Order: sequence, then C-alpha cells, then structure tokens
Amino acid sequence: MTRDARSVALPAGIPALRVAPMPADANFHGDIFGGWIMSQADIAGSVPASRRARGRIATVAVNSFVFKEPVLIGDVVSFYATIEKVGRTSITVAVEVYAQRNPGEELTVKVTEASLTYVAVGPDRRPRELPPE
Repeated sequence: MTRDARSVALPAGIPALRVAPMPADANFHGDIFGGWIMSQADIAGSVPASRRARGRIATVAVNSFVFKEPVLIGDVVSFYATIEKVGRTSITVAVEVYAQRNPGEELTVKVTEASLTYVAVGPDRRPRELPPE
C-alpha cells in the first residue's frame, strides 16, 4: 500500500467536533466553503472555552486562520481544540483541523489551523472574570 506523502496521523485525544460536510456546504468547484470551516472551528474552539469559563462565552477575535488544503465533499473532518492562554476574562484556543478521505486507502491531511479568543460573559452578556481552575 503506497501512502501519500501528505498523510499524517490524527492527534492523540478526542476531537472537540467531528463532522462530514454535505454538498450544500460546497462551492461550485466542489470544495467546502472556507466560511463553513471557520464556523465549525469556532464551534469546536468554544467547547473547551465554555468548559473553562464554566458558562457562557462569546467569540471576540479570530487571531489567525490558515487554510492548508481544501476540504472535499465526503471527507470526515475532525477539529481538535486546545486552550493556549487564559487571561482574566479571556481564553485563547488553538484549533487544528484534519480531513480523513478516500476510505479505501485512507488519507489524513491537516487542512486548517486557527487561533480564536473567547471572553467569559455573565447573564448581562458583559465580560466576567473566569473562575479559578
């Protein structure tokens, strides 16, 4: 079995989100819209952020977003989210995105990496201090 040189292993651990994009998520070339990937990355990043905040959070910044490979219809896309920095009210999360494709001879490629910042908010939707860990 020949492996594509781009093929990588998925990171250890459980992804924050795993999803298969549908044809409605694709542009006319058959690639998945970057905005769809950004939306899913925001959802994935919010999982550890809301756990750490122990409540409501809001996305306040997309610090970086790099598309490395296209995502295709039929891919199974896994989003791994890790807290990188915690401030007084904010949490910065790194999100790595991998696509598994070609089930007959599976190929896993890193398609995107991003950094997003969330802020903990109270019932009034104003920033609140994070609780101690």
